[in-house]
Amino acid sequence: MGAFNLRSALFLRNPVFGVEDGLVSTVGLLSGIAIAGVGRETIFLTGIVLIFVEAFSMAAGSFLSEASVEEMHGGADDTRGSIAAGAVMFFSYFVAGFIPLAPYLVFAVGQAFPLSVAGSVAALFVLGYWSGRKTASAWRKALRMGLVGGLAILVGTAAGSLVTM
Repeated sequence: MGAFNLRSALFLRNPVFGVEDGLVSTVGLLSGIAIAGVGRETIFLTGIVLIFVEAFSMAAGSFLSEASVEEMHGGADDTRGSIAAGAVMFFSYFVAGFIPLAPYLVFAVGQAFPLSVAGSVAALFVLGYWSGRKTASAWRKALRMGLVGGLAILVGTAAGSLVTM
């Protein structure tokens, strides 16, 4: 793969991965915490900490992995490209993480929980469609993204339910 193809793949891969992980990790954790019966303030604080820590962690991982790939392919250390990759990952995760968190700002936990899950699954469908929009199978990719992300959300909810038993 040439440098152009690596870069164009990078700027599709990082937003898709960042948004998907920002949605799924955040809603999975928030769902597990909400099912455990904790208060709205605790859920919100947990979500904020998760979003900041994970966005930075994902950005650092993206920076390090992209730098390693560049070096492995015999390229010079392209620090600017690796920083750009990390920045795309950070902002993708950061913005997406607030989709499942937003309902907990406005509604009581009982109302926010289903809205958080529904909003996240809907955003996953949109992400899947967007990432496959230049292919003939955009709707299939939307369905796949929603189903796989939905399964990950169930894991968080199940974990919260099991721990509180």
